[in-house]
Amino acid sequence: MSEQSAPIKVMVVDDHPMWRDAVARDLSESGFEVVATAGDGEQAVRRAKAAGPDVLVLDLNLPAKPGVQVCKELVGHNPALRVLVLSASGEHADVLEAVKSGATGYLLKSASTEELLDAVRRTAVGDPVFTPGLAGLVLGEYRRLASEPAPADRDADQPGAPQLTERETEVLRLVAKGLSYKQIAERLVISHRTVQNHVQNTLGKLQLHNRVELVRYAIERGLDDA
Repeated sequence: MSEQSAPIKVMVVDDHPMWRDAVARDLSESGFEVVATAGDGEQAVRRAKAAGPDVLVLDLNLPAKPGVQVCKELVGHNPALRVLVLSASGEHADVLEAVKSGATGYLLKSASTEELLDAVRRTAVGDPVFTPGLAGLVLGEYRRLASEPAPADRDADQPGAPQLTERETEVLRLVAKGLSYKQIAERLVISHRTVQNHVQNTLGKLQLHNRVELVRYAIERGLDDA
């Protein structure tokens, strides 16, 4: 990757100092720039707003404010922020709550250092990263959400709704099927960066904030079955 101009800025949030320090050290030694760390939810929100990380590595079980609330607030404040949950819990309810609060990925703490580093790299470019076995669960939840009535403020169906190009629709369809950006790039024989650009353009046109909303939008319109 020759585009390695600026290192990915990462913030680590965990209430266990030894674990937090170890993760931060592993990230630093692998070329990431650790811009901040925090040990509780309130501190995490404050420091993340000041430090402006690209990726937040977040534990869910935090004092002062739960991880899902931290995620919701920070992604609401900055929709471009990517959140990778690093949790000891593989409980389905925890995973789904994290995704609905805006997390891009979910990794169990039993993951190896290499898996963590790879997950942070992929999270930084917008790929959803899930511990094996959880990806299908999340896609199933997207489908369930899509069968519920959409919020009243969803205006993408109004007359004059933004039109997607053929390629944007194609990319959106593959996103809805749960493919990673890398898989989409290979399938369409285009670059990873081009896939990212199409997704960003689509988010902008539809006035959506993140991949979770995008997948829901696509599934509501049956694009995942196309």
